[in-house]
Amino acid sequence: MKKQAADDRAPTVHDHFGRFASAASAWLGSTWAFVGAGLVIVIWAASGPMFHYSGAWAQIMSTGTALMTFLMVFLIQNNQNRDARAINLKLNELIRAVDKARNHMIDIERLTDQELDEMQATYERVKALSADRNPRKASEPPVA
Repeated sequence: MKKQAADDRAPTVHDHFGRFASAASAWLGSTWAFVGAGLVIVIWAASGPMFHYSGAWAQIMSTGTALMTFLMVFLIQNNQNRDARAINLKLNELIRAVDKARNHMIDIERLTDQELDEMQATYERVKALSADRNPRKASEPPVA
């Protein structure tokens, strides 16, 4: 059986949700969405006297904002996951492409917290040794 190329495969539910989440986040993060949300609040507040500021009137806004917040958490998390994955892949490619880079740094995001702590401690020791060997004067700007 022949394996299909990535471009030939049928879009999955995950693909559709990813596209939806990106489009929804782009729109919901726009100026117009903010203006629209502001208008909803103004209309809701203006309708208060008509409904005698009843509990149901207050509950409508409370329920609406809770539902929107709940759904937005998933959209934001999806976009953050995709962004983090793309950045990690780009960094992996840079590490792979640079001859002097150590390839064991590729995919370090999959290490345990303890392994990351050990790696951070190693780099802090390297930094301290470097600072001891090359002390800067307080008036010198940091080297970029």
